[in-house]
Formats: sequence, structure tokens, C-alpha cells
Amino acid sequence: MKFLKQAKVAGTIVILAVLAGCAGQVNEEVKAPAVEPVVSKETASSASTNEVDSSAELAAKAKAKAKAAAADAAADAERATAEKIKSKAMAADTLFFFEFDRSDLKQDALNDLDAHAKYLTADRSAKVRLEGHADERGTRAYNLALGERRANSVTRYLVIQGVNRSQIESVSYGEERPLSLVRDDSGWLRNRRVELIYQ
Repeated sequence: MKFLKQAKVAGTIVILAVLAGCAGQVNEEVKAPAVEPVVSKETASSASTNEVDSSAELAAKAKAKAKAAAADAAADAERATAEKIKSKAMAADTLFFFEFDRSDLKQDALNDLDAHAKYLTADRSAKVRLEGHADERGTRAYNLALGERRANSVTRYLVIQGVNRSQIESVSYGEERPLSLVRDDSGWLRNRRVELIYQ
């Protein structure tokens, strides 16, 4: 089929060349009519099909570029949100204080713990260690158990907020690592704490 098309076109060109040559010999002043290439219906339809194909390809490429740009914008927005959450968590307090011989969280600690919980749920690869502490009053064993209860109290709150338990390690030091060496209520208050440390 392709060969026939080529033969038709070649034959048409030869005939036109002969006619142009003959016309030039008879009368030099008479110009041959403008020759328009003969295009068969099949050739025209194949050319229009190629144009349609190329415009469809261009549209598909434009759509793909738009999709990629939207995905990049979404990824940038997600990164910005993640950075904002992380910065809030890093700015939040990491020391949570307790009343004497108590392991329940104070109301003022909840906002800071919420900021840490949002970050930990957003970044599942982040891990924290919760260190429970007690003041020096009481026996060593009792203070170790009290420090553990305090660390567990913070752990429970974070897990309730959506943090995966595998992201949290808790340990109790009891009275072994005091923050303050002052032996009065203000010093003991600073020692009754849980420290949240990112690893």
C-alpha cells in the first residue's frame, strides 16, 4: 500500500516535470501554473492523525507536568507543616513537675505534652525517653517506684494522644539525679519531675 502511494506521487511529479519542460520550449514567456502537490486522501488522513496524536501527547505531557507541580506543592506544604509542628515541640517545655508523693499530671503540663504528641504522631521515626525523678524524701526504693509512676503517667497521656508506644522509652532515676541540691520546698519541687528527652 505504501509503495503504491509512493509510486503515485512519483508518477505525478514526473508528469508535472515533463509538462513544465514542454511548456518552457514552446513559449518562454508563458509560465507554468503553480504546481500544488497532489495529496491523496490516505496521506491527508495520516497527516491529520499525526497532528491529533502529537496534540494528544502535548496535552498528556502538560497534564503530567501539572500533576507533578501539584504533588511538589503538596509535598512542600506537608514539609512546612511538619517543620512547624517540630518547631512547636522543640519550643515546648520538656520538664513536667509533680506534687509531693503524686504521679498525676498537672493541668499546666498538658499544652506542652500536646505539642510533643503532635510531633511524635507526625514523625513516627522520632523517639523520646521519659526520665522519672523524685525528691530525696522517702526510701530509695519508694522514690524509684514513684519516678516510674510519674514517667508512666506521661507515657499514658502521650499514647492517648496517638503516639505509638514503641516511640517511648521510660526510666526512673528516683532521687539519684536531683535538679536542685537545695533542701527546701522549692528545691524538692524541682526534683519531682519527668524529663522528656528526644533521642
